[in-house]
Amino acid sequence: MSDYVRQMPHHGSRDMAQRPTAAMRFHIDVPLLLLLLALTGYGLFVLYSASGQNMGAVVRQGRFFVVAYIVMLVAAQFSPARYARWAPALYVLGLGLLVAVLFAGVGAKGAQRWLEIGGFRFQPAELMKLGVPMAVAWFLADRILPPQFLYVLGALLLLGLPSALILLQPDLGTALLIGSSGIFVLFVAGIGWRYIVGAGLLAIASAWPAWIFVLKDYQKQRILTLLNPESDKLGAGWNIIQSKTAIGSGGWDGKGWLHGTQSQLDFLPESHTDFIIAVLAEEFGLRGVLTLMAIYLLILLRGFWIGMRAQTSFGRMMAGSLTLTFFVYIFVNMGMVAGLLPVVGVPLPLVSAGGTSVVTLMLGFGILMAISTEKRMVVS
Repeated sequence: MSDYVRQMPHHGSRDMAQRPTAAMRFHIDVPLLLLLLALTGYGLFVLYSASGQNMGAVVRQGRFFVVAYIVMLVAAQFSPARYARWAPALYVLGLGLLVAVLFAGVGAKGAQRWLEIGGFRFQPAELMKLGVPMAVAWFLADRILPPQFLYVLGALLLLGLPSALILLQPDLGTALLIGSSGIFVLFVAGIGWRYIVGAGLLAIASAWPAWIFVLKDYQKQRILTLLNPESDKLGAGWNIIQSKTAIGSGGWDGKGWLHGTQSQLDFLPESHTDFIIAVLAEEFGLRGVLTLMAIYLLILLRGFWIGMRAQTSFGRMMAGSLTLTFFVYIFVNMGMVAGLLPVVGVPLPLVSAGGTSVVTLMLGFGILMAISTEKRMVVS
């Protein structure tokens, strides 16, 4: 007990004298909650225009947000230690569901990615967006950090199995996101630079074999279209050309809410999902995009701050992985809409219309809140 008291921060006695606030009792990180409310409110505002002033789409998305916030608040009530105990079971369940998709999955548009149970359709890969980093963090939490070579191999195996199963669906974008979430855990665990450099060299060396043996024809076409969208203006290059036109025409001030031409006249495809930021750029200009990016930046900084103050190695690795994965979502979506990355179907987080992805993201933020409030509740 004396060791614990010696290691407590200087302000600990003052915190112990204070009664826990309502936010602390319900494990709510107030700054993070306010930022998320601002982001989702901004998203609904843009969605009304992007959906062609379809109030039904806005109401439907609002219902998804209500469910997602409830899921987030429930997730925040469980301690990080409990999530660590649940990690192996969640990982095994996710693997089993991914295997079931290969044999009994529901297909659409040439891909078999969903399971349908009792009339309810869901995508098991969404579960692994949390299951993989949680399993890798659980695997490394009780090891000596930075992890040794054998433990690095074990972590790579944990993230490689579900990524391979998702590639078979095929879903390259989700496989890369899930694989990167596990890599981020290793990064936060302090993996040596020789591993990072080695992984980069291996990725470069495997690019050509992957092009020949792994990528499907439509995936190759997306990369070729990125390099030269003008080669097929009315086909594969249409999305990128219209997206860049919408972004460029917005200028600094934009054309005004509901006055975008590319989106309102249906030139811009998937304007309410993957390409919604092009609608924002056209109608609100660069100012609107910078406002959105500022909210995203504050959320990322809050996530990193939570990770730095985490009570345990598991909490630190989970917080770092969840925050970096959120950044990847933002980076990939903005990159593909601007024509800097191939179109891989990654929505703009908490702004694009969607249900499952929104709930998954907010579940991750619930875990972040659990990590954030753990230390303060222990002190109190």
